[in-house]
Amino acid sequence: MQPLHALLPGDIIATGTPPGAGMGMKTDPVWLRSGDVVQLEIAGRGRQRQQVIAAR
Repeated sequence: MQPLHALLPGDIIATGTPPGAGMGMKTDPVWLRSGDVVQLEIAGRGRQRQQVIAAR
C-alpha cells in the first residue's frame, strides 16, 4: 500500500493539545515558559526538540 503523503525533512505535524492541558486545565492554566523543552518523536520517523525562548 502506498502512503497518501510522504513526510519530508522539515514537515510539521500539528496535532493540537489534548484536553486538560494548557488553557484547558480546570484550575490555573500552565503555559510554556522560557527554558521549557518540547519534544516529539514518531517511531521509525525521527525526533524533534524545541526549546522555548522569551520573545524580545
